Amino acid sequence: MERMESMEPLSAFYTTAYPEIQPESGYGSGDKTPPAPAPAYDQELVHKTILVGDSGVGKTSLLVQFDQGKFIPGSFSATVGIGFTNKVVTVDNLKVKLQIWDTAGQERFRSVTHAYYRDAHALLLLYDITSKSSFDNIRAWLTEIHEYAQSDVVIMLLGNKTDMAGERAIRREEGERLAREYSVPFMETSAKTGVNVELAFTAVAKDLKSRAIQHPTEPKFKIHEYIEAQKEKSSCCSFF
Repeated sequence: MERMESMEPLSAFYTTAYPEIQPESGYGSGDKTPPAPAPAYDQELVHKTILVGDSGVGKTSLLVQFDQGKFIPGSFSATVGIGFTNKVVTVDNLKVKLQIWDTAGQERFRSVTHAYYRDAHALLLLYDITSKSSFDNIRAWLTEIHEYAQSDVVIMLLGNKTDMAGERAIRREEGERLAREYSVPFMETSAKTGVNVELAFTAVAKDLKSRAIQHPTEPKFKIHEYIEAQKEKSSCCSFF
């Protein structure tokens, strides 16, 4: 025991006796530095999320369904200006705070909406599957988004009111095709029945959380693949 206490460290022995042999670090090479740890997610972050689309597509109903889990019978009066709701979504055991803004779809409020694009982290763009005009206007909405919003904003396209399938004017394939053209995720929702409403916001929250702690060497979160994976897990409904 006494002899062991008086011995030099093993690394010093190798350096002295065999100078051409240098002890390696735990990463396999003495000249390699360990990778920087991934940043921790700040659960106090607030992610500004905006609902946009023509008047009457169901933006307010979608927000109420997500926030309160209910549908209020009868149509809402058109949103005047803009309002917001705070909602916390649990993602990977972390709390992601969304500040969800409900915007007016009428043309006269469009300039007000533009001002909110600039610092938006996510945009959910809605059309009504029973209204061809609301779908035809999606390109104009996307043009405005690309003009006024940040280049890295999360965008999701939603075809709402699937509970009114008997009055459908836009086929699901049309929505999918448009989403592929603009490289944005897409799903159909129902603010009335709640179909895919929670998934839409959860997918956005997961993407926002991943971007906030993205490590340069790690693969990026792919929202399309996440939605597909959730689709496969579901045995009772289709997400697309």
